[in-house]
Amino acid sequence: MLRTDEILSTIEMLHAEYLDVRTVTLGLNIDDCASEDAGRMCRKVADKIRSRACGLVEACDRIGNKYGIRVVNKRLAISPAATLLAGHGAQAAMALAESLDQAAEAVNINLVGGFSALVHKGMTPADEVLIDSLPAVLSRTQRLCASVNVATRHAGINMDAVRRMGEQILAIAHASADAKGFGAAKLVVFANMPEDNPFMAGAYLGAGEPEAVINVGVSGPGVVSSALRRRIELEPGLSLGDLAEEIKITAFRVTRVGELIGREVAGELGVPMGIVDLSLAPTPQVGDSVGEILEVLGVDRIGAPGSTAIIAMLNDAVKKGGAFASSSIGGLSGAFIPVCEDASLARAAAAGYLSLEKLEAMTSVCSVGLDMIPIPGDTPAETIAAIIADEMAIGVINNKTTAVRLIPVPGAKVGDIVEFGGLFGSAPVMQIRNPGASGRFVRFGGRIPGPIQSLGN
Repeated sequence: MLRTDEILSTIEMLHAEYLDVRTVTLGLNIDDCASEDAGRMCRKVADKIRSRACGLVEACDRIGNKYGIRVVNKRLAISPAATLLAGHGAQAAMALAESLDQAAEAVNINLVGGFSALVHKGMTPADEVLIDSLPAVLSRTQRLCASVNVATRHAGINMDAVRRMGEQILAIAHASADAKGFGAAKLVVFANMPEDNPFMAGAYLGAGEPEAVINVGVSGPGVVSSALRRRIELEPGLSLGDLAEEIKITAFRVTRVGELIGREVAGELGVPMGIVDLSLAPTPQVGDSVGEILEVLGVDRIGAPGSTAIIAMLNDAVKKGGAFASSSIGGLSGAFIPVCEDASLARAAAAGYLSLEKLEAMTSVCSVGLDMIPIPGDTPAETIAAIIADEMAIGVINNKTTAVRLIPVPGAKVGDIVEFGGLFGSAPVMQIRNPGASGRFVRFGGRIPGPIQSLGN
């Protein structure tokens, strides 16, 4: 049971350490907005969002002010848009995207996730319409995010979809060349995509979820790094086991804060409380970095040997602390390593300490994958597809969520610094070794079967 007095004392302790509720995300099922008439479908979607989400921002601000905890983002995650596009074409996809974007703006929601397709075993015509529309959609809308699930533990990896996504990522970047390819930052390619993830760009509302639900994402890398520094200064003889326990305790405290905020927002809106996702999601702000945690724990150059082991320890301790704090932990709940959005990771990449290959190794034990990584704009589409395939393989074999969010920056070369601004930060364009050497593999297509471990029933 939540003890509000205990949680308030935790909030007071953590005020100077970048504790915030990173996002309160309203999940909303829009399947009932389907219509053979595209215009009617779009009107129904916009009306539903305006009626169900109109009080979200006000409730978050009021409850955040009540407890002195800022709710940074107020977001919406819809059921997969591909479902609505059955029987429709490219014009309907663009119209739907614009309706979602405008409805979100009308209710002051930061971002909308769920322009999504699940194609891990094959593609329907509606999935193809959605995927083909992505360059136009993500370059012409401001708040809309997309995600495509191309692999699962049971189905394996849909390499036809992987190849297509490699092509589309490049096309999206070039369609948004005036914004340095930023359209690609609003697309995530997944293996084992969670149905209740509140974080963008990969949020969507899964088929087993309620009609409407509140999911909360609470971040806190700055809180964790501060707690570790204090503990090390007080007790210099600590072991890594002791430090893992400190991470776990901190995650417990932060999770309880997030659940308190989420439950009150859900109560005001009259919808169920879903999950708390305690993912350590960094920002470009100094002191709010997963990379800094690696440095506190003894890696002087992020990417050096030991970096993967620390991420594994961090991810596990966060999950244990969150699970003890709440019975409603979900989403991703671990450590994110987005290069652009983490000042320490970006510095390590610029200095040459952190390579794409080392990041890939770290994704085998973090909670997401290759995230917010600028790459040269002339990277071949088949090379991008092969990177996606490698990351999907990590997710399928290890039965975990993995994802890819690469940003081919038109005209940029390795080492160029790309600035996206705000929470999206900046980073150097990272080197991809052996570009163009994976084409024959990608062109085979078909499906890489699920591993034998998936036959668990």
